[in-house]
Amino acid sequence: MIQVQFIIAAYFLVVILVGIISYFKIKTPADFYVAGKKAGVIPVSGSLLATILGGSAILGTIELGQQIGWAALWFLFSAAAGLLFLVPLSKYVKRFGNFTLPELLGKFYGKNTEVIASVIIPVAWLGIVAAQIIAAAKILHGLNMVNYNTAAIIAGVVFVVYTLIGGQFSIIKTDTIQSVLIIVGLIVITFYALGHPEAGQVKSFSLPLLFTNEFNGFDLLVLFLTYSVTFVVGPDIYSRLFCAKNETTASKSVFIVAVVLIPLSFALTYLGIYSSTTDSRGIISFVEHLLPGWMYGLFLAALLSAVMSSADTTLLTSSIIMGELISGNLDQRSSMVLTRILVVVLGIASIVIALFVNSIIQSLLFALTLFSGAFTIPTLLALLRIKVEKQSVIPAIVAGGTIALAGKIVNTYYSELTGNILIILAFCISALLLLFRAKKQVH
Repeated sequence: MIQVQFIIAAYFLVVILVGIISYFKIKTPADFYVAGKKAGVIPVSGSLLATILGGSAILGTIELGQQIGWAALWFLFSAAAGLLFLVPLSKYVKRFGNFTLPELLGKFYGKNTEVIASVIIPVAWLGIVAAQIIAAAKILHGLNMVNYNTAAIIAGVVFVVYTLIGGQFSIIKTDTIQSVLIIVGLIVITFYALGHPEAGQVKSFSLPLLFTNEFNGFDLLVLFLTYSVTFVVGPDIYSRLFCAKNETTASKSVFIVAVVLIPLSFALTYLGIYSSTTDSRGIISFVEHLLPGWMYGLFLAALLSAVMSSADTTLLTSSIIMGELISGNLDQRSSMVLTRILVVVLGIASIVIALFVNSIIQSLLFALTLFSGAFTIPTLLALLRIKVEKQSVIPAIVAGGTIALAGKIVNTYYSELTGNILIILAFCISALLLLFRAKKQVH
């Protein structure tokens, strides 16, 4: 165990060291926000993959695999579907965007829309950062080093310090390395699991197993509406595209990551099913008993890499959005100082959330449901250049986000069916507010 603890501590120190080195390479605000807009296919793909395969996606998929079996494949399948839909749109994201999604919406719908988006998105995204902190805390707590709350605080502090110092300049570089760690770690673990005698207890995959009593076609529709669409209009996804050196680089990177997610989804779901049949304590305990100490330490480092790569991107994106709202001009160096302050403020808020909500999937989907209900329809219509009445955009954002979040609350605590209907209704109302008003104006 001491060997594993040493590897984890060394990993945290290396991450912070990379942030310190990157600090001295940041010359302009663009370096801090979007890595100078000079990244090629490999770093953009690596950073995009690392951002998507955060601790919430990895441990969340494993958690779902334990609960609903092979139907958990839909979690990352829906992410891949969203990315494939984004491929033809990514050139427009790169062409019209600069630093943030609200800024992009402002170009299409006006300053008021940019302001409301800059308020809602950072609030919603706190749940995403919190999900990564929860994942990291569960990893550290699983080592029996510290209790959950202490682990959440330690993980959160490392996220904040690393993001605060290095910004996007360090993130875009280290994410590629983290992607390699994540993929290699999953391949090694899956290989060991397949070769283990207890692998025979795992039910083989077949198409009928994609739907179960716990996960039906209606649940899939809601998953696409609340999760898949966030890969089409997500601010963290767009932040990767803004770093690309040109439109072709952005499109190629999105397609590559969409394809890679498919086999990784099978690996993660298999590990979830395997861990549920072989060890009631879950995947971390399973890995500890299967691998040598040093390899177990590297596996945990890979998991922490996944968590780190999502947390830093999401935290920085939220801070940039709020910084732009307050300063009004991100090109000033004073705005970069403000953004760093906001990294600390939003990071602390995320740690607090993680202390009170310890379900990865719950924290993730609550935040994504609010965001998707508010921004999916307006953003898609803007990128597709479909004319809408600008005065209807803010009511559509507020109504869509509010009703979708209410639906998620009802779904979780009261009635699953009623909640899902409300979530679907949120998208319908958002579309009607935008398209019906526009059609009426035309006539």
